[in-house]
Formats: sequence, C-alpha cells, structure tokens
Amino acid sequence: MSELVEKAEAVAVRAYAPYSRYEVGAVARMDDGREFEGVNVENAAYPLGVCAEKSALVAAVAAGYGPGRIAAIGITASPCGGCRQWLAEFRIPEVSFRREDGSIATYEAKALLPETWDFPDS
Repeated sequence: MSELVEKAEAVAVRAYAPYSRYEVGAVARMDDGREFEGVNVENAAYPLGVCAEKSALVAAVAAGYGPGRIAAIGITASPCGGCRQWLAEFRIPEVSFRREDGSIATYEAKALLPETWDFPDS
C-alpha cells in the first residue's frame, strides 16, 4: 500500500530522533478506515525509545482497537525485530514499507516473523 507509506513519510518529520537523526513514521489503518499515526521517539537511554510502529499501534489500542482490527500499516522503513513481534501479535494482513532501493514491499505480518507462537483471540 504505497498510500500508507507516503502518509508515513509525511508524519516521520515529527519524529523525535535527536541522537540517531533517523526519523521513522507509521500509519495504521483500521478495519473501519480510521487511521492512527506514529513516530519514533528516542531517549538518551537508548532502550527506552519507542518505534513508530509501536506508537501507532498504542494509539489504536487506546482508541479501542485490538488484534484483528488493524487492516494495514505503512512504515517508512523495514520494521525491526521487536516491531515484527508486535505486528504479528496484532495479526496485520498488510505491512508495507519502503525498501532502501525506493520500492515498496508488502507482506502479511506473520510472513515477517515466521515460526512464532500462537496469540490469544482477543
């Protein structure tokens, strides 16, 4: 979904990335069409930072959406391993991101994290 990746690129400029200068954006679209934005937020204590995908999913959950309700997510970069776990648990059918060569890749979340365990049907 290039449209969501383009929206993610637009929101990425609001990221808080003073240490890496690597701004990441994400836009998650719900099954009813509502969208939630997220950006990476860094912290001087690096492990305390938050990825863009996580912040978009947290916003969706705070609004009442859960696993199975997120139809798609667009991200400005390939998701890290931790975010792949989040995407798999939320059972997102379309995860799109821009590759380094400029093309857009789209996968089902479970394809990005094979051989994972089962998740509750919440």
